[in-house]
Amino acid sequence: MEHVLVIPRSLFDSLGSFQGFQPEVERYLEAMLAPGANFFMERPAAEADPTHKQLIPYSVFRHEGRLLSYTRGGSSGEKRLVAKRSIGIGGHINPVDQGQDQMGRAMYFNSIEREIAEELQLGGTHTQTVIGLINDDSSEVGSVHLGVVHVFELSSDDVKSNEDAIQDLRFMTMEELLAQKGSLESWSQICVDHLAKA
Repeated sequence: MEHVLVIPRSLFDSLGSFQGFQPEVERYLEAMLAPGANFFMERPAAEADPTHKQLIPYSVFRHEGRLLSYTRGGSSGEKRLVAKRSIGIGGHINPVDQGQDQMGRAMYFNSIEREIAEELQLGGTHTQTVIGLINDDSSEVGSVHLGVVHVFELSSDDVKSNEDAIQDLRFMTMEELLAQKGSLESWSQICVDHLAKA
């Protein structure tokens, strides 16, 4: 049984719940990763419980202005998003990610490294910046998840898929993504809108 990191919805509301993109990421992350603010819940229960939010690092990869995108295949862990196009590699935070500080920042960043290593092979080097949060309470999936957006600037476009769930992997220009926005999952739509204005 998979266990995933959650925060109470009441904590999110007290920090200032929002719909769409929120750039004040540090204030939220500090509170959500504080001791006692989060805990692990069995994933099936968490997926059906909107009184909690699963914290999901959502990694976006950019090379020379183009964004990496892919289509979610049938073996994706989130069946409600299959066949949607995405620009983000997202993953739950699991007990295996706990570091010396147990439930804090080390665990959070460990989960990102693990998820990317599981799903992609990145050639070259990269830098990483946390740019904001994503929330979409308008959908069944979104109502139980809260995304933290990380942008990776890649030195190379040598990127390969490590998973069957990641199909048709390719870099796309912002213009191409905006033209196909309707085929993107909601978090990717929100990201594309924000990055197009940035």
